[in-house]
Amino acid sequence: MKQAIQYLVAFVLIQVVAALGCRGAWMLFNHGSTDLTPTQIIVISSLSSLSAIALFTWRRWYDRSRAYLQSRPWSVVFWCVLLALGTLLPSQWLAEQMPESWMKNLYENEFDMVLRHPFGYVTVGLLASVAEEIVFRGAILRALLSSFNHRWAGIVLSSLLFAIIHGNPAQMPHAFLAGLILGWMYSKTRSIVPGIVFHWTNNTAAYILYNLIPNAADARLSDFFGDNKFSLYLSLAFSCLIFLPALFQLYLRMKPADAPK
Repeated sequence: MKQAIQYLVAFVLIQVVAALGCRGAWMLFNHGSTDLTPTQIIVISSLSSLSAIALFTWRRWYDRSRAYLQSRPWSVVFWCVLLALGTLLPSQWLAEQMPESWMKNLYENEFDMVLRHPFGYVTVGLLASVAEEIVFRGAILRALLSSFNHRWAGIVLSSLLFAIIHGNPAQMPHAFLAGLILGWMYSKTRSIVPGIVFHWTNNTAAYILYNLIPNAADARLSDFFGDNKFSLYLSLAFSCLIFLPALFQLYLRMKPADAPK
């Protein structure tokens, strides 16, 4: 448990130092201006992710073995992609069932600037996916699984930390639910590879939808389905027909690299 806390503190400190350092440099060169441009936000986010990846890799705070990749888990990769796609609509629907006062989007403007920037995908789709899986599954969850007798205690706690660290109420429900799935994947395989694939698919889909749909930051399912509840529930059912088979296939196929064939 102590190790997990140390990993979390290290990750938070990286975010704070990167943000304050970059802001301080820009204030110095821009005569005290604190307004951040999209490029500057992307630089801060990318620097934070790269620093976390570098530190956790250098300190060997997660298992860097390539054994899982060498087992050629291509079927697992395929089903991870489908599982991520199958969670998008149900997760959004569940979030919309919560009181609006709980779901404030504190970083709406920042997200809008980053996701509509040509290089926003690098930070959101690629770097964030890898960094967060290394930290929250590869390091924190690994430590928690060693601390608790029941694996789901560690998975739930790591998911809660994963949701809180996003710092944005609008993201927390999806982050928590995704964290449960990502934690389960790690506990089954002891590898961050399935989690990175799931995380990358989720963030990539969000990036694409954000750039295809006008006013995506404020969009709700009712904006697409109107009062047609039948179409909405049919779409949710279709998503479940993707999600549930993918979940079952992963249950059957996911195993550690050193497990008997």
